[in-house]
Amino acid sequence: MSRRPDKIVMATSNPGKIREIPRMLEGLGIEIVAQSEFGVSDADETGTTFAENSLIKAQHAADATDLPAIADDSGLAVDALDGAPGVYSARYADGAGDEANNDKLLAALEGVKDRGAAFHCVATFVAPGDVPLVAAGEWRGTILHQRQGDGGFGYDPLFFVPECGCSSAELPPVEKNARSHRGQALRKLVELLEQKYA
Repeated sequence: MSRRPDKIVMATSNPGKIREIPRMLEGLGIEIVAQSEFGVSDADETGTTFAENSLIKAQHAADATDLPAIADDSGLAVDALDGAPGVYSARYADGAGDEANNDKLLAALEGVKDRGAAFHCVATFVAPGDVPLVAAGEWRGTILHQRQGDGGFGYDPLFFVPECGCSSAELPPVEKNARSHRGQALRKLVELLEQKYA
């Protein structure tokens, strides 16, 4: 049995994830610290899948701090765009940010009737010298014709959740986390961690 860590590094500088992820990991009773507090910069996301990028980011933070690290890689796959923007979701509009990404997506879907899409997330835990733990989640919905709501981040204002009758950006944080791709993946990862450190 491995010794339960006191601290886990969160391998992201995304402000939305820095807000969301610690909330989802509260049940572990382990301090979650952003990589920026250790002066760690973002890893180069050179992978072609969410799983590859998630592992790259977690390994980068673990190597830099010599502490266990958690990373997630997530994005939006739109059916009519053959899964784009996919792993390039955050950089869809050449790194110009959330607003530009949403504008580009709306332009790409102009006149398109099939607006089915899914958020995907792969979360990875890396402890130095140990085998990584990996978990995934998927959240299906449709893409709206215009933004709705001012909560969340990324593509949340355009992602319509049929069973809730609103966009992801209109959901209270607790409800969003209960349903979202990231929430699903992190809950599964927490279960794996609880088994590992039981």
